[in-house]
Amino acid sequence: MFKLTEAAAEQVRRSAEQGNNQGLALRLAAQKRPDGSIDYRMGFDQKREEDIALNSQGIEVVMAPEYVPLLHEATLDYVEMEPGKFHFIFLNPQDANYSPPDQE
Repeated sequence: MFKLTEAAAEQVRRSAEQGNNQGLALRLAAQKRPDGSIDYRMGFDQKREEDIALNSQGIEVVMAPEYVPLLHEATLDYVEMEPGKFHFIFLNPQDANYSPPDQE
């Protein structure tokens, strides 16, 4: 199932506080592009009756059922891409552009 790293969960909490979105779930969406890569979307939203919901690192995550197959084994991380510049990234083996992180 989909999961967040500890760093991603902490940044989601900070973002929720800064945007006054406490109490809302993190909504995810994904769409496969023609080249096999995946386009990801995320934001804060209310849980809907038809949603699939899970909890990862204390964060409530929701998604519409049609996105579950594309996000099933994915991980959301928050990493420093270059000095002082942090970004959310999706690590998803189903994405054609996925390359596993170096295991040190």
